[in-house]
Amino acid sequence: MLDRAMIDGRGRKICLSCSWVHYINPLPVAVAYTVNRNEELLVVRRAHEPAFNEWSLPGGFLEAGESAEEACLRELMEETSLEGEIDSLIGIYHHDVEPYGSIIVLAYRVVVENDAIAINHELSDAGFYPEHLMPEVRIPLHQKIIMDAALCESVQ
Repeated sequence: MLDRAMIDGRGRKICLSCSWVHYINPLPVAVAYTVNRNEELLVVRRAHEPAFNEWSLPGGFLEAGESAEEACLRELMEETSLEGEIDSLIGIYHHDVEPYGSIIVLAYRVVVENDAIAINHELSDAGFYPEHLMPEVRIPLHQKIIMDAALCESVQ
């Protein structure tokens, strides 16, 4: 049975008999801001919760033993069958999301040469779009990543 105690200024669960502390750490996520040779952005439509039927950027949780970069490219491949190369890190974001709680998102700019998409069961649609034709991405964190990527590109 775990008790509650103030440890390091936070209420945490602790085992009083062995002093083990239950820390609630964020889950790591990698997101791929993916562009093709025409600088069109890949957006995908989610087929499941969370954010069912919303347009977003591809991505997912890191697995044990893989780097964030590897997870980013793996998720892109699993969801869209696209192979890409990481061009740059866009940013690192902390976010709280249902049902997972606290997550740390590492967003990378990925470039693909071959943009022939084949989606998996996690998606209902996907495509590369120029900015003026892109479907509306309403997930606030993904909007932020897209804005930050545009800022990074304008600085270069």
